[in-house]
Amino acid sequence: MDENSAMIEQILGEVENDNGKNGDANGWQKVSYSKRNRKTSKPPPPETFSVGRSNGGVSSDVFCSIEKHSEDRRHRAAEAAAAAEAAVVSSAVANGSKSDEEDDSDTGGAAENGSVEIKKVKPKKPKKPKVSLVEAASKIDAGDLSAFLIDITSSYETQQEIQLMRFADYFGRAFASVSAAQFPWLKIFKESAVSKLVDIPLSNVPEDVYKTSVDWLNRRSLDALASFLLWSLDSILADLARHQGVSKGSKKVTQQAASKSLVAIFVVLAMALRRKPDVLINLAPTMRENPKYQGQDKLPITVWMIAQATQGDLAVGLYMWVHVLLPMLSGKSSCNPQSRDLVLQLVERIISSPKARPILVNGAVRKGERLVPPSALEILMRITFPAPSARVKATERFEAIYPTLKKVALAGSPGSKAMKQVAQQILNYAVKAVGEGVPELSKEASDIFIWCLTQNPDCYEQWDVLYLDNLEASVTVLRKLANEWKEYSVKHSTLDPLRETLKSFRQKNEKAEDDAHASLKEADKYCKLILGPLSKGHGCLKGALFASITLVAGAAVMSQNVQSLDLDKLSAMFNLS
Repeated sequence: MDENSAMIEQILGEVENDNGKNGDANGWQKVSYSKRNRKTSKPPPPETFSVGRSNGGVSSDVFCSIEKHSEDRRHRAAEAAAAAEAAVVSSAVANGSKSDEEDDSDTGGAAENGSVEIKKVKPKKPKKPKVSLVEAASKIDAGDLSAFLIDITSSYETQQEIQLMRFADYFGRAFASVSAAQFPWLKIFKESAVSKLVDIPLSNVPEDVYKTSVDWLNRRSLDALASFLLWSLDSILADLARHQGVSKGSKKVTQQAASKSLVAIFVVLAMALRRKPDVLINLAPTMRENPKYQGQDKLPITVWMIAQATQGDLAVGLYMWVHVLLPMLSGKSSCNPQSRDLVLQLVERIISSPKARPILVNGAVRKGERLVPPSALEILMRITFPAPSARVKATERFEAIYPTLKKVALAGSPGSKAMKQVAQQILNYAVKAVGEGVPELSKEASDIFIWCLTQNPDCYEQWDVLYLDNLEASVTVLRKLANEWKEYSVKHSTLDPLRETLKSFRQKNEKAEDDAHASLKEADKYCKLILGPLSKGHGCLKGALFASITLVAGAAVMSQNVQSLDLDKLSAMFNLS
């Protein structure tokens, strides 16, 4: 070893110096140099070594001392390394910066070097007791809730938005112990039918708690409730986004309701929708136009909200179904069968409710808007009466609900200004549907077209304008009028507008004869067939009017003669008769 060699050279140098003391002071002396970058060891104490002077040699105790010194150095180095390892391990345990695997390797290495093994001890977290939704709801006391509502109403008298947030806080604390595993709402919404979905989660809330809550909600303004409902919906959608994960390139979702129990949000939202369903109509434009609230993944939430409002008002439920969900079924891409089934389940539930038809027909207009506007009627017609090759399994279900929805779409006061406008709007949609050549659709649209004519005489002028541009549709309507004249003639309050329109058609046909269009000739043929009965009827009307005038004149003449007769003779004459 290098250290031993250096030490031997040092000792030999000292021996030679001792042996040369009696010699010439200017004689040669041996000089030894230590190697560079090598630590010079401290000279051992004098008693450690025994140097012999006889024969100028070195005693055998020299090597023993060297080996003992080296062993001491190795022992001190091992102790220093072990102390350093122990310091690193203790630091890692204190800061929690090392994993269990790293701790194992450190302690293993320390054990190899003779140090004490140190194990990281993790404190066990106490397990929270599992609380079901039913258990948490049963612990809510209606009296305590009532006192709380009285307190927040007086404390925030002019701030209803804050009152509603505090109301949500109350239920948030009540359901805070209900974990996501106890209420997996996303799975429930995807797998449940509408008939079951409508009762989630309110079926678990005690009746007295529900009544206390909705009575208090009934006294909140629509504007405050609309803001609260939108906040609740945003919280649910934020949780939905967390479940789905952040899509590529999108921003991270902020946890808007981290401190709230999601169960509580569903509970208070359902209560508000059932007690004040009209507030959902106020949100319809936002839900229909804002992409944030659209998409197949959000459909179960939308259906759930409309189902809650339906529990409070069938008309509101149908309005939301028509204005928010029905357009989804008419898109080019359309929705998948599962989504279509969910949408149909909801409307089937609405129209199958007790006394649904009279309720919906009488409430056909809500807040100045029709439950089933003309544009929606067109969508319903096309979905219910598709081409034979385009029929799907759901077509039969649309055929079952169509009559009721059509009845609501055409409901109103005959002859009123509003109904006249509706008739003109529907006629524009109907004439296009008639001319598409789909047999079932053409037949249904023709019936609706003729209904428009009976509701508003101005529709004849509208038809006159559309005639040549929609010749095929006009021929279909004229054929239907000619073949079923007896049925349709009694539905018209007056036939004069029809007569004038048919005469206008004939004039247009004559001007367009140069084109020799087959449809023009067919249209002209039906115009003649219909004008025949109309002309006869017009002649009979003139005859009846002339007869009436004659009878009136005869009665006047007779009255003058009667005055000249003796009343007694006249009386006797009638008695004899």
